[in-house]
Amino acid sequence: MDWSWSGEALLWGLFFTGLLSATLLPGGSEAGLLAALSAQSQPVWLLVTVVTAGNTVGGMVSYYLGRCLPDKTSEENQSHTKAVAWIKKFGYWSLLLSWVPVVGDPLCLAAGWLRMRAGLCALFILIGKAVRYVILVLLF
Repeated sequence: MDWSWSGEALLWGLFFTGLLSATLLPGGSEAGLLAALSAQSQPVWLLVTVVTAGNTVGGMVSYYLGRCLPDKTSEENQSHTKAVAWIKKFGYWSLLLSWVPVVGDPLCLAAGWLRMRAGLCALFILIGKAVRYVILVLLF
C-alpha cells in the first residue's frame, strides 16, 4: 500500500488496516498508523480516531464470529482455552487487553462465544485499543 496517499484514501486505508489487523488475520495497524503520522497530511486526532474505529470494528467481527460458535456452555470446552479463563476471571475488563498480539483476538472471540453483552464488549474493546494508539502516538 502506498502510504504517500493523502486525504480520504489514506483514511480508508488506515481504517481497513486497523480492521484487518484486529481479526484473526495477520496485520500491522501500528505500522500503518506510524506511516500515516509520518505523512503529516491529516490531524493526529483524526488518524487515531480512524485506526481505533477500524480496529474496534475488527474486534467486534471476532466477537460476532464467536457468537456463531456452538456449545458455549460445555465445561469441557471452556476449560481448555486461556482466553475463556481470562474472560471468566476478569469479565469485561479483560477486553481492555484486546489489542495485545496473540491474546487479543481470542479474547474477543471468547467474549462472543460466552454471549457477553455486545455493547459493553464494544466499549471495553474501544477503550483498550484507543489507549494503545494514544500511547503509540505519544511515543512517536
